[in-house]
Amino acid sequence: MDELVIWGSGGHARVVKQLCEQLGYRILGFLDERAEMKGRIVEQIPVLGDLGDISCLSESVQIVCCGVGEPALRRRLAVKTQQSGFQIAPPLVHPSAHYPEGCKVGAGSIVLEHSVLSSGCKIGEFVIVNALAFIGHDTVIEDYATISPGASIGGDVRIGRGSFVGIGASVREKVSIGDHSVIGGGSYVMNDVPDRVLMAGVPAVFKKKWDENMPVFKPAR
Repeated sequence: MDELVIWGSGGHARVVKQLCEQLGYRILGFLDERAEMKGRIVEQIPVLGDLGDISCLSESVQIVCCGVGEPALRRRLAVKTQQSGFQIAPPLVHPSAHYPEGCKVGAGSIVLEHSVLSSGCKIGEFVIVNALAFIGHDTVIEDYATISPGASIGGDVRIGRGSFVGIGASVREKVSIGDHSVIGGGSYVMNDVPDRVLMAGVPAVFKKKWDENMPVFKPAR
């Protein structure tokens, strides 16, 4: 049985843990850069600390970076993991997802339950395709992007590197979403979106410039 360690220890990391277990992997623990998290138990799995705390496992485990929902943080952790000499986990696709022959899913990416990948779509590395998402034919989703639950992406769409499509959002066919942009939940994107902007509404309109390192999710209170 292959052994995995998951970056993150929050809600999304727990979802990824369930996916890994359904695929037959053994989870050794979670990783978290926050010193106060080391040693805690999350759903019967220990938080092992940072990469330095598991250096002795670098030849025996694979690391899942998609336990972190924030695209910018996920990118930083993926680079850190690779530079530290750890192996990246292969693509993890839920058994209930529609994954036709000819689709490509890159290293470190995950596809959650009841998602639909259509003919000819290409998913980059460290991408999250969340539950019940629909990805149209020939669509390209570039590295580190996040597709939230229930989002619908039309055919022949490009979702740029590190971009985030919110819950229930829709993107019309043949539209291009720029790099590091954010599409608000429930929005409908009719036209091309430039790099580093927040778009929201029906139809989606420009709201503000978006720095790629800004958090998509509000901090917990």
